Amino acid sequence: MIIVMEPKATPSLHGSFGLARLYRVRFAPVEIAEKERVWAILCRDFFSRFVKSSDHVLDIAAGYCEFINNINCAKKYAYDANPDTAGFATKDVTVLLGDCRDMSALPPASYDVVFVSNFFEHLESKHDIDRVLNQVFERLRPGGRLLVLQPNIRYLGSRYWDFYDHTTPLTHLSLREALLKNGFEVELLIPKFLPYTFKSRIPSAEWMVRLYLKFPPAWWLLGKQMFAVAVRPIGKPKDADSENE
Repeated sequence: MIIVMEPKATPSLHGSFGLARLYRVRFAPVEIAEKERVWAILCRDFFSRFVKSSDHVLDIAAGYCEFINNINCAKKYAYDANPDTAGFATKDVTVLLGDCRDMSALPPASYDVVFVSNFFEHLESKHDIDRVLNQVFERLRPGGRLLVLQPNIRYLGSRYWDFYDHTTPLTHLSLREALLKNGFEVELLIPKFLPYTFKSRIPSAEWMVRLYLKFPPAWWLLGKQMFAVAVRPIGKPKDADSENE
């Protein structure tokens, strides 16, 4: 199912068709298929520990839908500005097309888990990151989790800028502050987790990926992306001042 959202006069991030053109040249079909295969392992062997089979899960800036296609949960939603996203989603995923900085058309307190991967660096400013985090906070159920996978510029240096649409850098420390500022409690923060990109020369055989996930010292050797788990507190409303920033 594809639903086109109509936010309140918020322009799309890079223009939906320009965004589609960029991602059509970034990864070849064989690379997309390889990413899907590796993400199936990541979801089964790692991310599944944060998601229950009864959960309603929202994947923000879902891209090729590698996470939402492969995670085991009750209801699946993918939100993205790129119209090509719908072509990668499996039949059990509801695809929502719109700007992630304004998700006011989505019902509040309706999702158990929100997943965000490799997205904040594409936003134009930290103000936009605050806007997205505020949107996520409002749409999570109290006690719900936000999972963030994000390049860590502290361990990447100038390689962070190898992608044309990378704009706003974060370290694990600034990500933690962003989450706290926007009302979340940080449950887990791993500064170095996955390698930077699937274009890296890293092993992708299933047994190697599974071994990597089970051996955290390898994360410190190869990891360039951080991973955070944040929770919307139960019975603790978000500070009104932060909502109006």
